[in-house]
Order: sequence, then C-alpha cells, then structure tokens
Amino acid sequence: MTDSRTRTLLLAQFDMAWALAQYHLQGLTTQECLWAPAEPCIHVRRDGDTWRADWPETEGYEIGPPSIAWTTWHICFWWTKAIAHMEGNVSIDARDVPWPGDADRVRATVQSLHDRWRALIEGTDDAGFQRPRENSWPLPQSSFDSIAAWLNVELMKNAAEIGVVRFLYAVSSPSRKM
Repeated sequence: MTDSRTRTLLLAQFDMAWALAQYHLQGLTTQECLWAPAEPCIHVRRDGDTWRADWPETEGYEIGPPSIAWTTWHICFWWTKAIAHMEGNVSIDARDVPWPGDADRVRATVQSLHDRWRALIEGTDDAGFQRPRENSWPLPQSSFDSIAAWLNVELMKNAAEIGVVRFLYAVSSPSRKM
C-alpha cells in the first residue's frame, strides 16, 4: 500500500536521477548531441523540418551506441508517453515525438516533462497512486507508484548514457568531432 513514505522515497529517488540528468544536460551543445560516437550508431535524422529518431528492431550490441540526440529523444519519448498514459491518452507512439532539434530545446522540453511529471506525482491522491491502471505504460496493469519507480531508473540510466557520450566526445580527436 502506498503511503506518504513511499511517495517521499520515490520523489527523493526522482530528485537524485534528475540531479544527474541536469548535470549532464548543463552546457550540452547541439554539436555534442549530433556527434556519432561510433559507426553504426542509433541517431536522429532530419525529415523535412522535423527530426525523427531511429527505431532499432533489436537492442543488441551490434546496433551500436546511441548518440546524445537519440538518448535525449528517447527521454522525451518515454516521458511523454508515460505522462500521456497516466492522463488517459494511450495513443502516443514514437513518430508522435520528434527530437526537439537543438540542445537548448532539449533542455526546455526535458524541464517541462520534469515539471509535468512531478505535478502528477504530487497531485495524485494515495488511492490513485496505488490503483493498477489497465493502460499503464510501460508496465501494463501497474500502479502509478510502480511506473514512478520505473521512471526513476530509466531517467538515471539515460542520464548516465548522456554522460558517457559527453566524456567520449570531450576526449575524441578534433577530426572525429566533425
């Protein structure tokens, strides 16, 4: 059963994951976002005026690492989808969420998602927080507190991935940064 201690713990974990995400997003440049850390690489591609993300058929190592652009798109995608599902909109898919287009818009979009998610957590009563939701995503039939725990882990993982690629970019040769 969810109580105020569970919510407090989940929010504390969320704040830790958020602090790491902010650390790696601070000072991030569009050039870093668009840098391919390897070939092959999961990336974003321009489709007219919109940036679309690759959608790999597998999560095998052979597909290569994601770029920061892809990882930041992934954050925007899963967070948008999780919020939409908590609000009752189950129709969001990957094509509905383009990459924001540059580092400044990434930061603004991720901040907006953070604020919306925190408001949902704080604004949901205990009964709503523990009630299994038929259309919950990514964990079907799960309660909001379970989705919040998943989101904390996903945010921490994606923040770490951004950090690793930023470290690689910082030490790569100038000719690799093109």
